[in-house]
Amino acid sequence: MNKFYQPGEQRAAKVGDLFAAIAPRYDLVNDLQSFGLHRRWKRTLVKMAAVQPGQRALDVCCGTGDIALALRAAGAEVTGLDFSPAMLGEARRRAADAPHLQFIQGDALEIPFDNDLFDVVTVGYGLRNLASWERGLEEMARVARPGGRLLALDFGKPRNPAWRAVYFAGLRWFVPLLGRLFCRNADAYAYIHESLRHYPAQRGVAEKLQALGCRDVEVRQFLGGAMSIHCARKPFNGK
Repeated sequence: MNKFYQPGEQRAAKVGDLFAAIAPRYDLVNDLQSFGLHRRWKRTLVKMAAVQPGQRALDVCCGTGDIALALRAAGAEVTGLDFSPAMLGEARRRAADAPHLQFIQGDALEIPFDNDLFDVVTVGYGLRNLASWERGLEEMARVARPGGRLLALDFGKPRNPAWRAVYFAGLRWFVPLLGRLFCRNADAYAYIHESLRHYPAQRGVAEKLQALGCRDVEVRQFLGGAMSIHCARKPFNGK
């Protein structure tokens, strides 16, 4: 098992160690391993969020701030939440002059905000890293306003067996090689493959959103299911 993947009580601490190790090169390696496509997927997520000027948005597991910055550019008042001081340091550096955008340290499993507060709640490449991705979605739904949008971008599991085998082989061998070359840490990027093995991906997240009573659940897939965006609406008055 990958040294950064530890189920149970130690999960958060190990993930914290991972992001502390890779924060300075996180954006560079993301560009390399996705050939820059992660930026297009994040723009698609923000477009699907359909934020209006003045609306409030929360980006959970915000990392270095890509999605939060894009939501702010679309006119929202944005809060980025992450538990990693190293990643938040990078986000704050990038957003030093951005108004109506703040980054705070906090736990995605216990989001430090009241119920029914945000028009849009997003997470990019974060659910898979939580000790309980189900609890993460529950918290996102709790802080969203009735009718508010919930969106999640993450790695997926292609249904085609041949493509899935090729894709998983790339995550297992090519991505760790990039980690070794550019971060001197192959294990930090081998973690992606390990964490995805234990994550239900498209189907499980869609089912959980439906179980929460969300409406208009949509799953948009890319690269034959290698990536996916979930979008849903919190119901009004439980309906």
